[in-house]
Amino acid sequence: MNIGFDAKRAAQNATGLGNYSRFVLEMLLKHAPDFQLYLYMPSQRKARLLQRLPKSDRLHFCYPTTKWQRLFSGLWRIVGLNDALQQDGISLYHGLSNELPLNIRRAKGVKTVVTIHDLLFLRFPEGYHAIDRLIYNFKFRRACRNADQIIAVSQFTKQEIVDRYQISPDKIAVVYQGCDKSFAQPVSAARLEEVRLAYDLPKRYILYVGSIEKRKNLMLLAQALKQVDASISVIAVGRRTPYADEVEAYLRSERLEGRMRLVSGVPFHHLPALYRQASVFVYPSRCEGFGIPLLEAISSGVPAIGCTGSCLEEAGGPGSVYVDPDDEEALAREINRIVLGDDHSRQQMIDSGREYAQRFDEESLCRDLMDVYRRLIPTI
Repeated sequence: MNIGFDAKRAAQNATGLGNYSRFVLEMLLKHAPDFQLYLYMPSQRKARLLQRLPKSDRLHFCYPTTKWQRLFSGLWRIVGLNDALQQDGISLYHGLSNELPLNIRRAKGVKTVVTIHDLLFLRFPEGYHAIDRLIYNFKFRRACRNADQIIAVSQFTKQEIVDRYQISPDKIAVVYQGCDKSFAQPVSAARLEEVRLAYDLPKRYILYVGSIEKRKNLMLLAQALKQVDASISVIAVGRRTPYADEVEAYLRSERLEGRMRLVSGVPFHHLPALYRQASVFVYPSRCEGFGIPLLEAISSGVPAIGCTGSCLEEAGGPGSVYVDPDDEEALAREINRIVLGDDHSRQQMIDSGREYAQRFDEESLCRDLMDVYRRLIPTI
C-alpha cells in the first residue's frame, strides 16, 4: 500500500506543524510496516529536517522534476500533484497540515484525509494579517469539503469545524497528537545540572513554554505574580512577539521584573530538563487546537495548570487544574497551593498526570490513525 503525504512542513518547520508531521511519519514507520510512505515536498534544498526521521527504505522523497515544476514549486504543490500521485500508485493521500491540493478530487482512485489543527485565525482574527486570513479560510474550507475524511486534533477543534464550516461530524475523527518521548524518559543528573546552570534556574520556579503572543495570555501569569509567594519565580520559554514587550512593561510597572524571565532560543534538548526542575507548569492560553506543552508537562511529572475555554482539559487531563483565563486571583491561589501545599496532594497530581499521558503513546495513536485510513480503504 502506497500512502502519500504533504510533507512540506515535515521538511521545513522545526516546531508546530513540522513536529506533528514528523510524529505521524515516524509513528507509521514504527507501527505500520506494510506501508510505503511517499513524501511530497516543493524543495529538496529546504528538506534538511527530514534527517530527523529514522532511515528507512520505505520512505520515498518526492520533489518537482521538471524545470517548470521547480520554478513554480508552490503551484506544483497545490494543483500539480495529481499526475505524480497516480504514477506512484498512491491509494491514499494525507494532508498533514490543514490543506490538500485544490484539484485532488480529480486524482482517480486516490482517497484523501486532511488533518485540521485549529481554526484560530477565525476565533482570533486580530492576530493575523487580513490576506492570510482569507488564504487560510479558503484553503481550510476547501480541504474540509474535498477530503473523504477529516482528522481533528481535539474534540474542541472538531466542533469548530462543524460550527464554522458546516461539516457533518460523521466525517470528522479525533486523533490526538502525542509529544516527544524524551519528556517521559528520565533526565540524567548531569543534564539537569547543565541546564540549571545555563539558565541560572531558581530553586522554585513556574515554567511556561509557548510563543509569547497575546492569545497565549502570559499577562495573566504576570498579573498573578502579585499574589504568588515571593519565593517563586517564572521562567517563560518561547518566541518573542511585540506582546512580550507589553508583558515586560507591566512587570516593570509593578516592580516584578526580577520575578519573571522571558527566554528565547532554547534548544529542544534542554526542554525536558527545564520541565523536570519546575515546581509547576502554567499554560494560561485562551485557546489552542490541542495544547502540546500541557502534555509535555504531565509526561515530565510536573503538576500543571491550564485555562478553561478551549481544549486544554483534553491535553492535561483530570489531574491538572484549570482556571478562567481572566482570573488572576484563582491562578495565584492554585500556584501557591501546588507549590507550597502538602506533598501528598502534589504527588497525586503528578501520578494522575503521568497515568493520563499514557493514553497518548505512539501505538495507541497509530491505531486511531489506522482506523481513519480503514474507513476509506477497509483492506488496509
